[in-house]
Amino acid sequence: MNAEPIRVLLVDDQPLLRMGFRLILEGEDDLSVVGEASNGLEALAAVDRLEPDVVLMDVRMPLMDGIEATGKISASASQARIIILTTFDLDEYAFAGLQAGASAFLLKDVAPAELGNAVRLVASGDAVVAPRVTQRLLENFVRSQPARPPLPRDPLLDELTPRELEVAKSIAQGLSNAEIAHRLFLSEATVKTHVRRILTKLHLRDRVQVVVYAYETGLATPSNPDY
Repeated sequence: MNAEPIRVLLVDDQPLLRMGFRLILEGEDDLSVVGEASNGLEALAAVDRLEPDVVLMDVRMPLMDGIEATGKISASASQARIIILTTFDLDEYAFAGLQAGASAFLLKDVAPAELGNAVRLVASGDAVVAPRVTQRLLENFVRSQPARPPLPRDPLLDELTPRELEVAKSIAQGLSNAEIAHRLFLSEATVKTHVRRILTKLHLRDRVQVVVYAYETGLATPSNPDY
């Protein structure tokens, strides 16, 4: 018996862009566009009504922008994962989208094959954005901000074992599971187990969010010589 297709919601205020993405995605047997929205408010209602697996979310829209909508969806009970659509891969909106809870960001001129693969990866729980790209994005953002006092230590970090803390720091450095396994003399299967436990303990959706969390809490900093 075939698995149910991945349910996708398209959110963009440009009808032609939504049409183009729909044509691409519906050309794939395992992907199904279940609805469209033209702004963040419509997106919130559609997510609640349609229960999509993945949301393709534009940033600049009337009434409510994609960043605010992403934050509200991520804070809700919805299991939908969000891909932010940006014009430049290292712009402020990409960072804001990840910070708000998105699992990935893609350029609007993404190749058709890449779009389908991105939706599949995000639906499966994997990150589309290369961790090193995420790390570089966050470093650039942190460096551009005025100096601020360090944040108090997040009590959730105390839930991590010393090994899990090592793995979390390695994720924040942009290392893959294979690279973490090599560095810490572990099997990849063990690393995957640690990553899963880290996500559960820190209440995060995926490893991209681990990188964001590490920079927000001071677990990772651009000044660290390991980076």
